[in-house]
Amino acid sequence: MLKKQVPNLITLLNLLSGCIGVILAMQNNLVGAAIFVGLGIFFDFFDGLAARSLKVQSELGLQLDSLADLITSGLVPGIVMFQLMKKSISAEYEMTREWGSGSVLDFNFPVFALLGLLITLGSAYRLAKFNIDDRQTTSFIGLPTPANAIFILSLPLILIYQSEAWVLDLILNKWFLLAVSVLSCFMLNAEIPLFALKFKNFSLKDNWYRFAFLIFALATLVLFQYLALPIIIISYVLLSVILNFSGNKVEE
Repeated sequence: MLKKQVPNLITLLNLLSGCIGVILAMQNNLVGAAIFVGLGIFFDFFDGLAARSLKVQSELGLQLDSLADLITSGLVPGIVMFQLMKKSISAEYEMTREWGSGSVLDFNFPVFALLGLLITLGSAYRLAKFNIDDRQTTSFIGLPTPANAIFILSLPLILIYQSEAWVLDLILNKWFLLAVSVLSCFMLNAEIPLFALKFKNFSLKDNWYRFAFLIFALATLVLFQYLALPIIIISYVLLSVILNFSGNKVEE
């Protein structure tokens, strides 16, 4: 039945966007990679909406969605972090390149940069857990992979379009990038309930924190542009933690 395949077709568009993002990230076109990750996240939102609206949710759709997310929101951010780490130590690496042994393990890039792929590994583990966790129907446990992808992909955008001196020094510091990679893995899999932007109704009483967060996000984007993206993701986590500790627990 064609109706049942509509959400899956949208999910495949997410996967296609992620595949193009991988190619662009490997070519060091990080802006292009960010655009296609954003497009993939857009499709990721609408495949679930289509499945719920058409009442055609399926186990196949769940598995396909996670496979697409692994590429778009897991592999691409890992490659982008790899490229940022490579750039952060490229001068140091080029100076010592001639000392290589010429063996099969003499990679044509700094081995340290492979630590950026921790993000991909953490994303894969998070998505596998999500598929077998029945607690995450109306909220999330741990940072969703699309939110983490937005955080990681914001770094090259800030670097390119808002390149103040302190921004360059911070983002091109290999230890900062390693800390971000490790923190990403932790937040993706942390047992921290986070609210989802899924509206069962539009009551202000039931959704005040969702409305407040959306208004804050829009205002921050206007004021800080690309620098707003990591601020929004961090604020999303902090607001969820505050809601839980204040007794207004997010739905599970």
